[in-house]
Amino acid sequence: MRRRFALLVLAVPALAAVLAVASCGVVSTSTRPSVRPPSASPSVSPSPSRTVSPSPSPSPSPSPSPSPSPSAQVLTEGMSGAAVTQLQQRLTALDYYPGPVDGQFGQDTLEAVWAFQEAQGITPTGEVGPVTWQALASPQPPTVLVPDGGSLRVEINLSDEVLVLYRNNQPELISHVSTGGGYYYCSNGSCAYAITPTGDFTTTVFMPGWVTVPLGQMYNPVFFIDTAFAMHGDTYVPLQPVSHGCVRLPMDIAQFFYTLVPTPGTPVYIRG
Repeated sequence: MRRRFALLVLAVPALAAVLAVASCGVVSTSTRPSVRPPSASPSVSPSPSRTVSPSPSPSPSPSPSPSPSPSAQVLTEGMSGAAVTQLQQRLTALDYYPGPVDGQFGQDTLEAVWAFQEAQGITPTGEVGPVTWQALASPQPPTVLVPDGGSLRVEINLSDEVLVLYRNNQPELISHVSTGGGYYYCSNGSCAYAITPTGDFTTTVFMPGWVTVPLGQMYNPVFFIDTAFAMHGDTYVPLQPVSHGCVRLPMDIAQFFYTLVPTPGTPVYIRG
């Protein structure tokens, strides 16, 4: 019995050390007057530069848009025109956020297309061709992870890299995310795998602006495990899971996401 107790005493600090490094643990905060890309994390390629559009209203009320024709033209990032406007209107009506409805297929619209394709089970390429147009005409709701999880909740599907915010049990926002990349990394003399934890959590605290952590910086983080793991904005949110364990949001969504999620207390469900 004494031997088992001694082993337990030794194991608890070791476990605490692992949990401490396998997170985005906060060190200090720094709210900046403007959004600027942080220095790239050493574990990923440098963050591409991009312009962050002005903060949108917390819950935009999209004007109804007709279901698009499956035979519409193929659209890709960089294009512009009436077909792009139609795409943006349709994505907005379906609770995705493509940025301003301005007929410009930019980064924000690309990330919304990724989210839509991921939620529909379409290989996410960002190209809007016949398959995606057909899905836009007859979309399926995102997979519900926890049907009885509460009328207001956040669900994060690690298999699809999709976040869904539910209000009154209906999707209010669907976003692409980038979660833990699964790679092995070391920081401050300790090492761990970059894993986003699965389970049932609740939001704990919101910190405005850029927040400095041991592994880099995060924008407008909404934490869901103490101040260790958060949903936060980042300038690098690729299709692949690349984070150290936090849930990365596109910058345009991170500018208003925290206004939709009461903190503390909003349920956050993460499933693999």
